[in-house]
Amino acid sequence: MEYQYPLSIDWTTEEIIDVMKFFESVEQGYEKRIDRDGFLTVYKRFKEIVPSKSEEKTIDKEFQESSGFSIYQVVKKAKNMSSGGWIQMK
Repeated sequence: MEYQYPLSIDWTTEEIIDVMKFFESVEQGYEKRIDRDGFLTVYKRFKEIVPSKSEEKTIDKEFQESSGFSIYQVVKKAKNMSSGGWIQMK
């Protein structure tokens, strides 16, 4: 599916591509499943681009309104898992 991604005009092209990969990873966690360690690697890059917790919450809210998928819930599940394994949201 295609969604309206919450992107910043202040980000470079590379940063936009990396944030979009992160959004796609969140979607994959809901629509199929995603490798936990791979997801956390993409999330780490997202946090380099969006270090502010408040900005992350704003992006999560906008993304959730558009897609119905929660960044927070996928990250929470990934962090609560032991290393390895698959994230599959229900």
